[in-house]
Amino acid sequence: MNNKVSNSKKIFAVQADVCKALGNPLRIEVIDILQDKELCFSDILKITGGLKSNLSQHLSVMTSKGILQVRKDGQCNYYSLSSKKVAEACILMREVLIDGLKKQKDLLEQF
Repeated sequence: MNNKVSNSKKIFAVQADVCKALGNPLRIEVIDILQDKELCFSDILKITGGLKSNLSQHLSVMTSKGILQVRKDGQCNYYSLSSKKVAEACILMREVLIDGLKKQKDLLEQF
């Protein structure tokens, strides 16, 4: 296997790992919330509801995978997207899903 193929395989593995990290509704919600702003942990918790420990775990995974970046200021950790492209990718995927649902609806209406 040449270097180019080997490097591609490594990139595919990293990409799959990041996609796996996105495989949770709360994580996708956080991306949606942060698409154009930076928020303190407590603000994200208020918006999403749920448990503090659960959100903390999700944010930690997303930060370790490079999806989010964190900045500490005083007693608050501020989270933001590492790249606007993260939100764009999620929006694009949502559009693909909606298109698929519309096609299914059209098929069902034919019966």
